[in-house]
Amino acid sequence: MRLISLDHIVLTVHDMDRACAFYREVLGLEEVVFGAGRKGFRFGMQKINLQLSEHAPLPKAGRETPGSADICLLVDNIEEAIEHLNANSVKIEEGPVYRTGARSPLLSIYVRDPDGNLIELAQPQNVVLGQHTD
Repeated sequence: MRLISLDHIVLTVHDMDRACAFYREVLGLEEVVFGAGRKGFRFGMQKINLQLSEHAPLPKAGRETPGSADICLLVDNIEEAIEHLNANSVKIEEGPVYRTGARSPLLSIYVRDPDGNLIELAQPQNVVLGQHTD
């Protein structure tokens, strides 16, 4: 077996409307409705699905707990992300700081969604340095 990519993650939330507003309006993700009215947010070739803690569909995680996730999302411009977050009154908890990503070093900032999940927004280092292959 060989894994090839991440398709989606599922976050457990307390308040679906509040969480949807954050992922749609603050992060700018495309909202999708699927299944029996479930909510998700598409970006690139990935998706973040949301589920209410008291209504998690089966099969489900052993302990679906709002606020327990720590995810990293890539952005193309960290300065624009900071400006956008500031304009939406979203507190940046840390950063910009350099971190290690899956494929390159990252320049990252950290925020929290309405449920307390840690959201790292990161610009890949090769974009930060302006490297390109000629």
